[in-house]
Amino acid sequence: MNEDRRSFLVTAGATTVAALASPALAQTGATPSPRKAMPLELPKLPYDDSALSPTISSNTISFHYGKHHKTYVDNLNKLIAGTDLAEASLVDIVRASAGKSDKAAVFNNSAQVWNHTFYWNSLSPRSSAPSKALADAIEKDLGGLAKFKEAFAAAALGQFGSGWAWLVNDGGVLKITRTPNAETPITTAAKPLLTLDVWEHAYYLDYQNRRADYIAAVLDKLLNWEFASSNFGA
Repeated sequence: MNEDRRSFLVTAGATTVAALASPALAQTGATPSPRKAMPLELPKLPYDDSALSPTISSNTISFHYGKHHKTYVDNLNKLIAGTDLAEASLVDIVRASAGKSDKAAVFNNSAQVWNHTFYWNSLSPRSSAPSKALADAIEKDLGGLAKFKEAFAAAALGQFGSGWAWLVNDGGVLKITRTPNAETPITTAAKPLLTLDVWEHAYYLDYQNRRADYIAAVLDKLLNWEFASSNFGA
């Protein structure tokens, strides 16, 4: 794993999370550490914005990462400035705001920052394969890699409206789940291993309304199994 990808990650309890307080720092521990009261930063992509082309074009990356992801970061900084969350880590902000109507905007923006960072790491221009341990777990729990891809594609395609498909480790059992809008597994006991963004802004410039084609192309060409294997082994 190169330094850019390593700088995205933080392992916290049952989840692998992105360390956005400082894009060059990965924090590790059962409880995320508080950060200094400074703006959260948009982390660098772990590859060039053209690296996923033609499956995902640099044009899509420029809008998805440079506009949408950045806007979530900017909005979150405005929302938490001067509050009791201003010095909290990103994952703590997500968990502290989850399910609270008075903090809905904080949750939506913080969870989207986390989800998008995890999504960029779930993709890679380099071909990879699951580690033996992860491959064995996929075989045991999901019937093998081919069946995983079928089930994962079905979950991503079946998510009505905006949302996410996830491969998670839930108490030692691999499961495929989906979440709507900004919802994320890090508010549960499940540990995410991979995700796929199925908000329209993730694919519409390249695939228009053909979500199924986007899903199939990513599953065939871009899944970062090194990242998933690292999360599984953490």
